[in-house]
Amino acid sequence: MARSFLFAQDTGDAATTRLIATAAQVTGFMKGEPGAARPGWYRPGGDNAAMLAELHAALATTYPAAGPAFYAVRLWTNLLWQPAYLAVIAAHIHGAMPDLDGLSQQRRGIYVDGYRLVPGAQAAGPAELLIDKAAAQLKPMAATMLDEVNGLVRLKPLPARRLFADRMLSLMVWLGQRRRDLPPQAITAYSAQWLDALGLTGQGDLEPVEAGGHRLLIVRRKGCCLDYRIDPDRYCATCPKQDNAVRLARQTANALAEL
Repeated sequence: MARSFLFAQDTGDAATTRLIATAAQVTGFMKGEPGAARPGWYRPGGDNAAMLAELHAALATTYPAAGPAFYAVRLWTNLLWQPAYLAVIAAHIHGAMPDLDGLSQQRRGIYVDGYRLVPGAQAAGPAELLIDKAAAQLKPMAATMLDEVNGLVRLKPLPARRLFADRMLSLMVWLGQRRRDLPPQAITAYSAQWLDALGLTGQGDLEPVEAGGHRLLIVRRKGCCLDYRIDPDRYCATCPKQDNAVRLARQTANALAEL
């Protein structure tokens, strides 16, 4: 008889169900469910050739003028975002870390969107401990992902690491918006620990700004997501290619709007 996850059957099931529900609630967009990978889903180190080739082909068809470097970046960032979000939510909101090796991901068109997580025991503890536990899983996972991306299209380690740092820094800003009880100093300390544990120190940072009577944190990136290759007339708010004063003004306005 196939196992049903409608009702949790042990503490591992309950913790997994709770983490998935928490991720959906705090983001409004993460779509997860408990269980093993479905056929054709991505799992690091698995037989992912067909799925990655389909994602690459979809990107090339949708953005024919963007070029191989853009496709490589989009492959990389698509694979990274859900594991990174889940790790941060588990460490700082859920309060326990799952076995991220049991994570599989679904492709939807030009995006990786939707995941499954195999139920199992989770490690509880303070955020500092959970960051180290998460990074010990994310770091080799990311290395495997980068190898798989490079099986299709070239992405050098340095830009890959900078984009990984961008993701974690953006998540720290997001965390500060969701956890108003955490002062900027705490977010900065967590950010430094994440980057150090992942081997990403120096590949970006959080930058404090004063505005509207508030001390805000914004991202100072070193990496570029190359989205301007889709729309040459527009840079991301955090893009390091634009004038620094413009970047600061745009990011500060966005941070104030989040308040």
